[in-house]
Amino acid sequence: MTHALLVIDVQNDFCPGGALAVPQGDTIIADINTLMKDFTAVILTQDWHPAGHSSFATTHNAAPMGMIDMPYGPQVLWPDHCIQASEGAAFHPALDTTRADMIIRKGFNPKIDSYSAFFENDHTTPTGLTGYLHTRGITQLTLVGLATDFCVNYSAVDAANLGFEVTVRMDLCRGIDFDGSLEAAVAGMTGAGVAVT
Repeated sequence: MTHALLVIDVQNDFCPGGALAVPQGDTIIADINTLMKDFTAVILTQDWHPAGHSSFATTHNAAPMGMIDMPYGPQVLWPDHCIQASEGAAFHPALDTTRADMIIRKGFNPKIDSYSAFFENDHTTPTGLTGYLHTRGITQLTLVGLATDFCVNYSAVDAANLGFEVTVRMDLCRGIDFDGSLEAAVAGMTGAGVAVT
């Protein structure tokens, strides 16, 4: 009862054909569904941006994948994606959402992006997931989902820093690999004490 599966952002916009598609993002879904059966606790995260979010390139009349400085640090300018209540923000239809004990929505503050399941990108504003896990007595987390180098990475590092025992199943993640981000993410997760398997 102390080990939970955390499924990160398996949403239409992050899968092939989506606004911010992760290559082969849909190929991990069947195995994630199978893995859910091994856990008594399953938590899903869902990117959930208002239209005109400050992380969107269109908000700044800029080209996607550029960088800007925000009050909380450097910010990638993404294509508009996972807009609240849109088809793109919905979980991929192949994902078994019936096993979810909890869904954490993140990125809904228009002024702060949110990669981690635990904190917004200011590294201060909590999502509430930590308290939920502590209340349930969960001490171990296995992470799967999208994208390895952003939301999975940030979630895994935050979880390790919060004292959880964390494993990332690389076979059940897919990455964007933007400007060397995948290699840097793996090094950062390993350095934080995450088991990258």
